[in-house]
Amino acid sequence: MKNRWLIALSAVGIHISIGAVYAWSVFTTPLMEQFGWSSSQVQMTFSIAILFLGLSAAFLGHFVEKYGPKKAGILAAFCFGIGVFISGFAVNMESLILLYLSFGVLAGIGLGVGYIAPVSTLVKWFPDRRGLATGLAIMGFGFAAAISSPIMDALISSVGIANTFFILGGAYFIVMLCSSLYLEKPPEGWMPEGFKDKVDSGKVKVKKDLAQLRANEAIKTPRFYYLWVMLFINVTCGIAILSATSPLAQESIGLTATQAAALVGILGIFNGIGRLGWASISDYIGRPNTYTAFFVIQAILFVLLPFTTAAVPFQIMLMIIYTCYGGGFASIPAYIGDLFGTKQLGAIHGYILTAWAAAGLVGPLFTAWMYDTTGSYSNSLVYFAGMFVVAFVISMVIRIDIRRLERKNAAQEKSDHMNLEKKVTAQAR
Repeated sequence: MKNRWLIALSAVGIHISIGAVYAWSVFTTPLMEQFGWSSSQVQMTFSIAILFLGLSAAFLGHFVEKYGPKKAGILAAFCFGIGVFISGFAVNMESLILLYLSFGVLAGIGLGVGYIAPVSTLVKWFPDRRGLATGLAIMGFGFAAAISSPIMDALISSVGIANTFFILGGAYFIVMLCSSLYLEKPPEGWMPEGFKDKVDSGKVKVKKDLAQLRANEAIKTPRFYYLWVMLFINVTCGIAILSATSPLAQESIGLTATQAAALVGILGIFNGIGRLGWASISDYIGRPNTYTAFFVIQAILFVLLPFTTAAVPFQIMLMIIYTCYGGGFASIPAYIGDLFGTKQLGAIHGYILTAWAAAGLVGPLFTAWMYDTTGSYSNSLVYFAGMFVVAFVISMVIRIDIRRLERKNAAQEKSDHMNLEKKVTAQAR
């Protein structure tokens, strides 16, 4: 029997590797200076990678369920590691198209498969702490940029852009491959030893999942689309504030460009903290309450931010918003498990993550459009607060569906129990 904490460590290893995609901006200026490419041309590489993250997560979720996390992780290691490695050849050949295909498409596919493979497995290894387990892995994704950025910057300065891609590609491949080789699903019905004893003695009652659905069954239910829209709004508004943090801080509280850049780096840490913190909290207050809290807190803060000119309160508000943004990613796999079960959690998670791909395109564009329309980043925040109100309403509506299913399940259990008693009585006679 494998150690579930080492399974969690393996998941962190994969997520820290693929999460380095968020440090892509480190390459932006060097590539522009060396080849004369425009900012939009270089940034398109990142956009393609995020697009293929969502697409591969959706279409290869069934691959994860069919072949298991180990083979899925190995596939992710090959796609992401080799994709980053080939990017070095793209630089040497001065080929923007090859860079799009290698880092954007191939590495993007590795991103999607690598993201969902360990997460769905962790949920099954931690039936007692689903939120904590998924939070640990996805925290690695959130912290990856902070870890990778200085390493990338140092490598580019010392060995050049192409060699940096070669070194990183090889390193990511090794870390992801070694991590994947330890991944494995637990036996059916497995529970931790201490937790199992508590369940058997009646000290702890395991809350049953609402259903055990396949992915193609899950997408036919209303609650799937409730989750999709809630994640979409949380990510869209989160990406909007992430992409505008530096100019917003300069505009609202008068920070210099250097100070604003430092603030962005610090806030990235809170993105990672929120992933572990909120996911762990969700184990105690429940996933519905956690998501409702996200929307209430952020709706209030997005309204208050434009009117806040004091530096400390402004930065504290941003820190809280960043934790909610990260927490939304980390809590969604456990929420999926609660509502649809673990039968095909990876595939369902992949479908849900298309909301991330859509938000990755919509968020920055909507932010830019709002700035052009209102003339200020601060003024646009009120509109995002309105989106959180919509998300709040949906977070309440999904509770109606949850309660209906709970009543249905309770009635079915009562009926099954009565039928069993009748059968035992009949046999006794």
